[in-house]
Amino acid sequence: MTLVQPAIEGKRLQAALRALARQDGDLARAFEEVGSPPPRSRPPGFASLVDIVLAQQVSTASYRAIAARLEAAAGAITPASILALGEDGLRGVGFSRQKAVYARGLAEAVGEQRLDLDGLALLPDEAVLTELMKLKGVGLWTAEIDMMFGMHRPGVLPAGDPALGAAAGLVKRKRKRPEEAALRRMGLGWRPWRSVASRLLWHYYARKILARSDNIP
Repeated sequence: MTLVQPAIEGKRLQAALRALARQDGDLARAFEEVGSPPPRSRPPGFASLVDIVLAQQVSTASYRAIAARLEAAAGAITPASILALGEDGLRGVGFSRQKAVYARGLAEAVGEQRLDLDGLALLPDEAVLTELMKLKGVGLWTAEIDMMFGMHRPGVLPAGDPALGAAAGLVKRKRKRPEEAALRRMGLGWRPWRSVASRLLWHYYARKILARSDNIP
């Protein structure tokens, strides 16, 4: 089993939200307006990475349909089950050709022990990002989302996410959405709970802008 931190849910989430509210008045107002973000943890380890790659650049409805077909075809999502399906099997459940290549590459990296998922839990955030981004198909956003929702790391801010930037701009009453570098500077004041601030901002965006969000990871 991959060693991960406890999920940031329940009492831990509420404590983090209260801490953020004390640190940042704008986040306090956002929390008062929209309440707590919904539970968002994922299964840790290999299954989480495949799940996040699958969710890249598709609607929530499409992602859920493909994920359900993958589970039906593969059972437990393991390196062995992904390799057993092969490219044709992955394409058959709805993976694009590119994502099938990515999923098989992840399975090979773990199966050949080029990626030690248990060992990642012992590394600091920047080192985890470096290791994950060595894998084809795992960019900064994918790595950060896995760290947030699979590894339950509390200090992650996926500042390149458009919805997150838009929400931060609204909450901070900016004239335009902050660029990635500006959002990362803004997030310095949200430590050590930047992951929770990110979840609150996504929740704010969904409630205030989209109402029915289809673009939040």
